Amino acid sequence: MKNDRAQAIRQYLFSNGSSPIANIAQAVGASVPTLRRDLAELEEQGVILRTHGGARLAEEFQVEVAFEQRESQSLAAKRAIGDLAYDMLQPGSSIFLDSGTTVLQLARRIRVNPIPLNVFTNCLPAAQMLIDVEGVKVTVLGGQLRKENSSMVGPLAEEMLQRLWFRQLFLGAGAIAEDGYLSSLDENEARLNSVMLARSEQRILLADCGKFGQRLTYRVAPLSDLHTVVTDDAMSAEWVERIETMGVSVRQAEQLGGVR
Repeated sequence: MKNDRAQAIRQYLFSNGSSPIANIAQAVGASVPTLRRDLAELEEQGVILRTHGGARLAEEFQVEVAFEQRESQSLAAKRAIGDLAYDMLQPGSSIFLDSGTTVLQLARRIRVNPIPLNVFTNCLPAAQMLIDVEGVKVTVLGGQLRKENSSMVGPLAEEMLQRLWFRQLFLGAGAIAEDGYLSSLDENEARLNSVMLARSEQRILLADCGKFGQRLTYRVAPLSDLHTVVTDDAMSAEWVERIETMGVSVRQAEQLGGVR
């Protein structure tokens, strides 16, 4: 079974729930006999459960597919942001990679072009991405697993951060509101982000333009606590001016590889 078809099956079942085999086959462009073989393989792997005449995604894989879908949103912008953030790295320094799909693109870039780094993170996918990269030492925060973001949060993670200091923090954001405050959907994540900011010398936000003008439940910090915002070239001039008025540098990554 091709990986892209397996992913298509998983995403279809995530979006549509329990579905008839004929519908799944049509959605992923496979014949019914081929799909039946695919489903048997996925069931053996524990990814799906077959029902009478159909299939549904296994409960434990719901979160993973949700993360995959977020990762694929605005992917070109996130990759461009990750590339520009990579150029800001200082070989041999200690950095912190926050959880989230935009920061994960920076981890992917480090994997492709390794440089000596001491990487700390609360993001399990980022740690896994860098686990065998030559010259990169990876330390993962302990604590409570937040399954929605595959990240470590909670009092233990906060306590560990209090004992550390980072040359650079690469922070993600769930939303940046009109009043200039970063916010998160999760209370523990918001609190941990605040500690990250307090323990870092150079604080860099990685966020595509779609995150700006949005608000979530828990406030993290004002944009003025940051040194640099790295975003994409679709960011409005109004937002760029607003951020720079706060004394924060804005760098825009063009999705075709250029830099503003």
